[in-house]
Amino acid sequence: MADKPTVALGIDIGGSGIKGAPVDLVTGEFLEDRCKISTPSKSTPEAVAAVVGEIAKQFLHTLPADAPIGVTIPGIVRHGVVKSAANIDKSWMNCNGEELFSKVLGRHVHLVNDADAAGVAELRYGAAKGKDGLVILTTLGTGIGIALLYDGVLIPNAELGHLQLNGFDAETRAAASVKDREGLTYEQWATERLQPYYSFLEFLFSPDLFVVGGGVSRKAEKFLPLLHLETPIIPATLKNAAGIIGAAALAAD
Repeated sequence: MADKPTVALGIDIGGSGIKGAPVDLVTGEFLEDRCKISTPSKSTPEAVAAVVGEIAKQFLHTLPADAPIGVTIPGIVRHGVVKSAANIDKSWMNCNGEELFSKVLGRHVHLVNDADAAGVAELRYGAAKGKDGLVILTTLGTGIGIALLYDGVLIPNAELGHLQLNGFDAETRAAASVKDREGLTYEQWATERLQPYYSFLEFLFSPDLFVVGGGVSRKAEKFLPLLHLETPIIPATLKNAAGIIGAAALAAD
């Protein structure tokens, strides 16, 4: 049996930027400073793949020839094919992203959902490390991403940001972008939007832990203490590095 890789390249596709770095799979730390390039304004598969290729070129010459490569995307990924496009260009629908990226890089690429990658990173190296049972990671950003992890096993593509709550798609009411767009205070956002959402998730799944990621988690002290739940709820620790780290870890798997 071949030894498990200790180094992998992770690339995280976001709405405003695409970033990547080689990852030490033992520690979860970056081996070099990350490279970030703005996401193309017309974020078609071909345009995004060109940027992913540019980032990969920055690092591949320093990595082993068989180093795994993982790429995240904000959408459902089924056997390498992108099956949703809520917050990315609609031309991604039914695109075989894994095949596209592999062709551009000339190496096999493993494509994963961005929230799934963040969840695995927090489980292995971050806030949820050592936690058993059901962990639900939520990323609060443009939308709401979800990772379901049970005893360390990822249950992929859990699009629970789209749960119907009071007649609305949940992420259209509770995402961090909505707080900014509607000018809500942290108290209003927590009590009027996040509380119903997390209470509903708690009722449906009875989780052992919530981990809250996304850029807004840097200010977790402003809103998490305002939530009243039976389930412990804590901020993510890997912040914007989680997608890169998780993509690398899942590619190595």
